[in-house]
Amino acid sequence: MALHLLKLCVGATSPEDLAAHIDHRLANSGSPAYWHVTRMVPKRGDELAAGGSLYWIIRGSVQARQSIVGIEPFTDEAGIGRCRILLDRALVLTRHQPRRPFQGWRYLKDEDAPADLRAFDEPGDGLPPELSSALQELGVI
Repeated sequence: MALHLLKLCVGATSPEDLAAHIDHRLANSGSPAYWHVTRMVPKRGDELAAGGSLYWIIRGSVQARQSIVGIEPFTDEAGIGRCRILLDRALVLTRHQPRRPFQGWRYLKDEDAPADLRAFDEPGDGLPPELSSALQELGVI
C-alpha cells in the first residue's frame, strides 16, 4: 500500500498554472529532473518513493498529483539541511477533495487519496474548470 504526501501549491491558482510552472522550470534548469525542495526530510521516505505521489492542494482542494520518484536529503549553501522530493514531470488531475490550509506537508494514506480523473495533457470533458469542480463537489462527476 502506497503512502503519499499532501502539499499546498503556493502561487498556482489552477492545475494549468502548475503545469506551466513545471514546464518553465524544466526549460530553464537544464536538468531533466523535476523536484520540490522542502525543509524537513520525510521520515517515511522509503514508503513514499515506493509508489507514492505528491498531491497538490490548489485553492483549497486537492486537484492534481505527481508521482514521487525519490527522496534526496542535502545541505544548502547556508549549511541548512533540506530535502529534494524528486517528481515525475507528468501531472495527473484528480477529483477535487477539499482541504484546509496547513504548513509544510502531511502524509496521506492510499485509501484516503482522491481518485485520478485523467492525465493533464489528455482531453477533458470540455467543461469550464469552475463548473467541473462544482459538479465534482456535488458528486455528479
